[in-house]
Amino acid sequence: MSIIEGAQSHYRLFGPRGVLLIAQARLSSAPMEISVESKNVPHPMRLRMRTTDVSLFEEIILNAEYEFDVGREPSVIVDAGANIGLTSVYFASRYPNAKIVAIEPEPSNFAMLVKNAARYPNIVPVKAALWKSDAMVDLNDPGSGNWGFQTGESTDGGAAANGTRVRGVTVDTLMREHGLAHIDIFKVDIEGSEKEVFDACGAWIDRIGVLVVEFHDRWKPGCSDTVRAAARDFPVEWTRGETTFFFRPEYCRPAPATTPGMRPPPARPRIVGVHR
Repeated sequence: MSIIEGAQSHYRLFGPRGVLLIAQARLSSAPMEISVESKNVPHPMRLRMRTTDVSLFEEIILNAEYEFDVGREPSVIVDAGANIGLTSVYFASRYPNAKIVAIEPEPSNFAMLVKNAARYPNIVPVKAALWKSDAMVDLNDPGSGNWGFQTGESTDGGAAANGTRVRGVTVDTLMREHGLAHIDIFKVDIEGSEKEVFDACGAWIDRIGVLVVEFHDRWKPGCSDTVRAAARDFPVEWTRGETTFFFRPEYCRPAPATTPGMRPPPARPRIVGVHR
């Protein structure tokens, strides 16, 4: 994002103060975080300036990318690829009685996830990567920002190429460790690793009610085909933006009549704190 585009984005979201803060962040070498209050969730959220956090906040919290109705009240939600926890916060606000397991492997993102989940006792942060087996995996940065870290199979016992190696867990291990007999809503945005995860889904796919998946065929061909093959018993499928939703019959509700772009503009969020 260019300097002009960044200034325009921050003005649209936060007004003149947003432009001032992004300018200060660009001029300073020190990290800067802001606390942002939105009417869409009950507690302020922490966002890192000059990262993809602000874009995610607009997409998930303001534009409600994950807004949909289900045929039964969810009691268990898994947020795989939780990043800084905004999707978990959105679900926790909408379903306060649901247990939400938020799994994120990247250390700096996970630290922000812990901050954003602190006011929500129903969110359980897990520092790990969802994977096809229980094994250490390499964490790689392809240069697309804090939302784009990718995991890959470790080929030797040494250090990862970029110095980061993280725990990989299967879905059934995650469910066993957190006492989950089923998952009502399973959100998956794991930058291409959905291919490996859904290639090995036989032990758990029958215990999922709704799949919410972002495909990454542009990086790893075959991701969407692999997920759709795994979701063959989910008769309802619809797409919003880059996200595809799969429903079992008992969870099924029609797709919303509006899309995020057709909703009334959300109320402007408010910056309530600056942290350096």
